[in-house]
Amino acid sequence: MIRNLQCLEISGYQEMKVRTSCAGLRNLLQGLRCSVRYYSKHSCLQTVCVYSKIKPKQCCILDCAGSTCTHRTLPPGSILPWRCFSCKNSCLCEGKPGTNQQFLMQNEDGVKQEGTKIPSKRKQNASITSDLLYKNLLKSEQENWNDISARYKAMTKRIKEKLEELHNKCTFSLGSPRIRFGENVYFEENGCVFLSKADDVDEENGDMLFSTEDLGFSDAFIQRIRISPDQRYMAISLKSENSEEATCVIIKLGHFPVVEKVIPSVFSFEWAANDVLYYTSQKNLKCQNVFMTTFTNQKHTKLVYTEHDARFFVDIYCTKDRRFLTINSNSKTSSEVWLIDCRHPFKSPVLVQARTKGVIYHVEHRNDELYILTTYGEPAEYKLMKAPVAASGKENWQLVYALEKKTKLVDLEMFSDHCIMFLKNAGHLYLNAISFFSHSVQSIKLPTWACEFELESQPEHTTSTCYFQLTSPVHPPKRFAYSFKENNLIEQAVQEVPIITNCHTTRLLAKSKDETLVPITVFHNMNSKELHRKPLLVHVYGAYGVDLNMSFKEDKLMLIEEGWILAYCHVRGGGELGLSWHKDGCQHNKLKGLHDLKACIMLLHELGFSQPKYTALAAASAGGILAGALCNSAPELIRAMVLQAPFVDVLNTMMKTHLPLTIEEQEEWGNPLADEKCMKYIKSYCPYQNIKPQCYPSVFITAYENDQRVPLTGVLRYVRKLRKAALDHASRTSEKGNWVPNIILDIQASGSHCDSSWEDSLNEVARHLAFLNKELEVCHLQHHSKPCK
Repeated sequence: MIRNLQCLEISGYQEMKVRTSCAGLRNLLQGLRCSVRYYSKHSCLQTVCVYSKIKPKQCCILDCAGSTCTHRTLPPGSILPWRCFSCKNSCLCEGKPGTNQQFLMQNEDGVKQEGTKIPSKRKQNASITSDLLYKNLLKSEQENWNDISARYKAMTKRIKEKLEELHNKCTFSLGSPRIRFGENVYFEENGCVFLSKADDVDEENGDMLFSTEDLGFSDAFIQRIRISPDQRYMAISLKSENSEEATCVIIKLGHFPVVEKVIPSVFSFEWAANDVLYYTSQKNLKCQNVFMTTFTNQKHTKLVYTEHDARFFVDIYCTKDRRFLTINSNSKTSSEVWLIDCRHPFKSPVLVQARTKGVIYHVEHRNDELYILTTYGEPAEYKLMKAPVAASGKENWQLVYALEKKTKLVDLEMFSDHCIMFLKNAGHLYLNAISFFSHSVQSIKLPTWACEFELESQPEHTTSTCYFQLTSPVHPPKRFAYSFKENNLIEQAVQEVPIITNCHTTRLLAKSKDETLVPITVFHNMNSKELHRKPLLVHVYGAYGVDLNMSFKEDKLMLIEEGWILAYCHVRGGGELGLSWHKDGCQHNKLKGLHDLKACIMLLHELGFSQPKYTALAAASAGGILAGALCNSAPELIRAMVLQAPFVDVLNTMMKTHLPLTIEEQEEWGNPLADEKCMKYIKSYCPYQNIKPQCYPSVFITAYENDQRVPLTGVLRYVRKLRKAALDHASRTSEKGNWVPNIILDIQASGSHCDSSWEDSLNEVARHLAFLNKELEVCHLQHHSKPCK
């Protein structure tokens, strides 16, 4: 299986609120993206994506030295191995591919560390002054929020109660992901891992193997599980909500499971053999070292691989048939894969194909052949190719299947006799099954309401049935099964608590400034009348080749039930129409995404979906760039905007190469330090750089003190400058009815860019919706049995 194609933005100032995804190529294809999960609890991890709602008790994770490790883990679930696919793919040095990596079979303790330079006194004084200003700004914003929050308290409480009610209804039908080994099934419930027999999978009948609370990890949730081939060991990664890195706990199974080893700062890990575990370490949001640790009589840990190019991120993955473990080094534009033979786990890795500029590839295995998902060849979209293991260079790659034009490969899963592809074309999802025997391709169009799919975790390699879930922002997950033999789709058991949304789904095309047609997905209540007077919430992202997150969220269902219209604008820069759609909206094409967004909102209004004074815009992370740019260039199109951890200070951030992600982000935004044209272009759309005195919409921003991806200092500067511009405009105009927008910054001490607890996320979403209800005067638009206060 090759994992998620949906770039898990761990590569930059990207998305937040991780929603783990199951196995499947999708992880690899989209490259580590922290998809916006808000407070949804349904995160199914990669092989066993387990997301537990754990009560926040104070507890710290110990590192090897016995000191406490500040919460810094990585996003749960699919995020993990996905770095394989295209989180970052770029060429090292042209003409000498592969020269920047080394294979070192040396002891982990022998790795040299650079000394620390002592800063000059002048720099120290400047740093103290800067820190003082930052602390004063932070304190001022926190006091300002404390003063303002009271006005939203009553409505926030009502919204929270409604969301909790919907959440309880929607969770009844969703079970935990399972790992099956013969007659044994491993599964997670409420922070515990259980072992049960396949015909009797139940928490009450299972044996508890691990408990986060019993072992002192009560503030963490289980992110990923891997069972050794002989089932003697279990490796689990644990993540705390305020951290960017995970802790890996290895447990020796038996009548009395025992913790064998704890490894801090781990990103991904796989068993190469019964007692050999490979893992990647993470530091400062970078993952560039691969280690091997053994659990034989002579236990030892060795450094196996090091990546020296800062643009590349390293991840490991085990092929579906467990024949090879792959070391995947990816930038945003190129990749390189090394194979470790699981039958000989101590042998040096073997190169599949040296990294080549513009060529991304990911590898699976079947019957002594490598199946390669790659952008190699024309057109530069993903295609499935194959080559012998013994002659794996790209000159030997043979085409197996090519996608149609403007078709997005969302995920791919390998089985012994078949390959399953999930595709997206014109907003619709399709399932294509490729038979390796008959070489035929069967295609099935999935239900029209479906916007997202999720493969169930780790199905058997030899199975004749593939299970997955379909969902949309307003449709809770439904389970489906596809039979290879019958070539049919079967909907599984209906939910215990069916949810009737009466929701209508409409797909539109807006004509952008250069005549390009931009897809829009619209949801509204079928019983709604006078749609031009209904509140409209527009969603946008448009970066890193990542699709807008359209999985189910209780808040979206609530809005539909209350008469709102939801619109998702699939602008360029995202990945909805394939790799070319992303390429046409990044670097020197970034303004195309802004033109697309304007065209989408204008079309919605022209067709009678709301009007500017009832329209709001929602964005997160890198989506804040287009949202902020729209506020500067066309503020008259919307009345309010909500942003989560927004990336709004692009130019200043990309000028600071000391930040951990700046170098790799140059492939998305360009390098303003080396290219004056690039600097001017970024400046032309950067939200912070283009603030000016004018009538702005009201803005509510949620940011995080511990955010390592979007520096809080940039958000603070943006809010300060935006408020000043709005006040300057108001003071210069004395028109009757002139108003000053509310510009609110809510800084969260807990939570992080990639994840937060259920309770924190619930509070955030409720505050956002309370803000929007007040700004759009929703109470006056709808008929309530009780008057709005």
